[in-house]
Amino acid sequence: MDNYNYIEEIIKNIIEKDLPFNRVIGFKVENIGNDKISIKFDMKEELVGNYYYGILHGGVISTALDLVGGITSFYALLNKYEELSYEDKRQRLSKLGTIDLRIDYLIPGRGDWFIASAHILRLGRKVAVSRMDLKNNKNELIALGTGTYNVG
Repeated sequence: MDNYNYIEEIIKNIIEKDLPFNRVIGFKVENIGNDKISIKFDMKEELVGNYYYGILHGGVISTALDLVGGITSFYALLNKYEELSYEDKRQRLSKLGTIDLRIDYLIPGRGDWFIASAHILRLGRKVAVSRMDLKNNKNELIALGTGTYNVG
C-alpha cells in the first residue's frame, strides 16, 4: 500500500471507527481527494433535534461540519508537506484541534441522508481554514460552516 492510500485509510478509520461519537451518528466516508473530503450519514431517530417536525439536531450538523473541516485541513497539510516523516504526521494529527467554528443554519435539516463536505480556503504550516457545507438527499443546502484548525 503506498503512502497516499495509507493516509486515506487512516482518515477513513478515524471518521468511521476510531471515535465512538462518530459511530453513534453513523458517519461514512463518501470521498477523499483533491483537498476535499465528504462524509455521509443517514437520518435516524437518535439524531432528531425537533421531535415535532423530525428535523436534524443542530449539534449533529455542527459536528459533521467540524469533523469534515478538520479532517480536510489535516489531509491538505499532509499533501502540501509530503516530506514530513511518519512520526511528524502522527504528532501533528494528535494536535489537530478546532480554533474557531462558525455555522450558518440555512434551512431545517430534513432528509433521508446528508452529505457534509469541505474544501480548503487557506493552509499554513500551523493553521488551516476550511469552508464546509451540509446538503440533504435532495441536494438542498442545509448549513454552511467556516472552521479554523490547528494543524501544527
